[in-house]
This record gives sequence, structure tokens and C-alpha cells, in this order.
Amino acid sequence: MRWIKLGIFILLVLLGVYAVSMTFVDESKTFTVEKEIRYPVEKVFPQFANLQNFTRWNSFFSDNADLSFQYFSPYEGKGSALSYQDKNESSRFGDFFIRYENPLKTIRYQLFQGKNSTPYLIDVKFKPQNDHTRIIWYIHTPKQSLLKRSVNLLTEDYIADNIDKSMKNLYQLLGNKVDRETQRQNLKFDSLMVENQDSQLLLGINVTTKNAKDALFKNIVMSHNKVLNFVKMDMGKREDEFGEPVLITDADHFKDKEVSYFYGVPLPKKVGVSDNAFSFRTLNASKNYVIYYRGNYAGRVKAIQQLLQKAKKDTMRTGDLQQRFLEQPDTENETVMKLSIPVFR
Repeated sequence: MRWIKLGIFILLVLLGVYAVSMTFVDESKTFTVEKEIRYPVEKVFPQFANLQNFTRWNSFFSDNADLSFQYFSPYEGKGSALSYQDKNESSRFGDFFIRYENPLKTIRYQLFQGKNSTPYLIDVKFKPQNDHTRIIWYIHTPKQSLLKRSVNLLTEDYIADNIDKSMKNLYQLLGNKVDRETQRQNLKFDSLMVENQDSQLLLGINVTTKNAKDALFKNIVMSHNKVLNFVKMDMGKREDEFGEPVLITDADHFKDKEVSYFYGVPLPKKVGVSDNAFSFRTLNASKNYVIYYRGNYAGRVKAIQQLLQKAKKDTMRTGDLQQRFLEQPDTENETVMKLSIPVFR
């Protein structure tokens, strides 16, 4: 009995110390997070104003595959709303609202979590800077009771990390969507250029096939369909959630009787893959010699040789050849691709 009384006494002392210490912690927090993204505001803002877009890249929602959503009209702008519910965790649910919108300039959200009747207040401002956009998040957390204020010690770091991950997701999504549109409009074929390529994570398959007259291209079409079907159907990805398919192989492969290559598409992060035929491969950031090519698939050899000759002339070492298909490879006589060779000293 004496030990029980002692335990209760110690517990009460600890609770008292905790309660006193919490008097020095704010009942709510207000803080600011600033980010910049390399896309113009007219491309960025719709990703914030349309909640169906917002939940695809904001990691608070997108990181949990078990969340289900119900969207309410209007689906874009002031008055938009959604409800979310975790399929496996009944205590995780909430509502998210757009309360105010000044197009291309400001947007205001409210987030209600669970049974809490006091929301998070989130104001986001957009400041154009040439072809970039500076995004400023103003966060005001709900008031917490004295015994729950310890969560405020972690909230700012948690939300800042969440925003950082979200902006990386958004950059990847816009890269897949916007860059494709811009690239199509400004393609300059058959001219050798130098480009800096960011690192990419690819999901795809390894293949070895004969390098006969048309066997290689037919095999590439099969690989393309297999990868795209898996990413779209099995993984449920949309067109703007992955990048353009790329074939990676030895730059001199066209001389061989058999060709080994990796065919994959860029994804923002690693996920569990159920099919052992698929694997991840990382493309490191690099300086690339590039030629955009349009025409018969066999005719690409001349462009590849041009890239290799340029690298030799510049006394550069080369990496694997990347053949990025800008249009779906259906017909051998009508291919549109970006041929790239990483170069380094």
C-alpha cells in the first residue's frame, strides 16, 4: 500500500511540474514558412485553388494511401470543401475549406481535424518573380488546453517538414505536366545542345532483345506498354504523376546483335512494387549533350554518332545513352524523342 501511495504522489508531482511548465508554452502558435518554386504563378495557383489537385501533392493528404475523400462543389475557389477519412483509423478524419481567394495572389484555408471545433487557419500568398513563384504560408494553430500544449512544441517543425515535402511533390508534378507542354511548343530538332539534367528516380524493367531490322522497335513498344500499363493500372498513377518514358542503354548498342536496355518512367519517390519484374533505377544529376530527333527510329543512329563525336572532340567521358520518348512509340517511321548523353571529365 505504501508503494502505491508513493507512486500516486510521484505521479501527482510530475503532473504538477508538467502543468506549471505548460504555462510557459503558448496556447496556439503563429508562424511563417516561405518557399520558392521554379514555375510561373499561373501554373502554380490552380494547384492550390482546386482541392482535387491539392490533395494529390500536399503530403498531409497524399502520404496516407488509406485516406478517402469526398469533394463538395464548387470544386475550385472560394466555397470549395472536402472531407477526409482514414479507412483503417476511425479517429483520423476532418474537413478542409477554401474560405477566401484572390486569384493568383492569395488563398485562405481552414482545416478541422477530428472532433476539434477550432480549425487551423492557413493563409497562402503568391508572389511572382519572373518565371518563379515565391509562396508564403502563414499558419495559425488551434488553441490547446493546458495539458495538451506540449503538441505546440512540435507543431511548427512538423508543418514545416510537411510543406517542404509538399513543395517537392508539387515541383515534380508540375515538371511532368508543364514542362511537357512547354517542351512541345519549343522543340528544335537536329541541333546539338547542352542541358543540365536533375536527378531522377525511374521505375521500369530490364530487357534484352535482338537488334534485327525491326525487332528492337517492336520490343520497345512492348516494353512501353508494359511499363505504362503497370504504372497507370496497377499503381493508379495519372499522366501528370510520372515523367516521360526513357530508355537507357549503351551508346554504341546499335552495333550489337543483341541490345540490353532499361525502360522506365520517372516517379517522385519509391513505393512498394508487387511485380518483381519491375525495379527502381536512379539517374544522377548530370551535364548532357542533347539532340531532339524526329523521324524513322533507325535514323536516330546518325544523331547518336553526332553526340559521341562531340564528346570525343571535347575530350569528355560519356555515360549511358538516354532515349526519352516525347510521343508514344507506336510507329517506327514517326518517332519523336530526346537523345541525351551525360558527359563529364
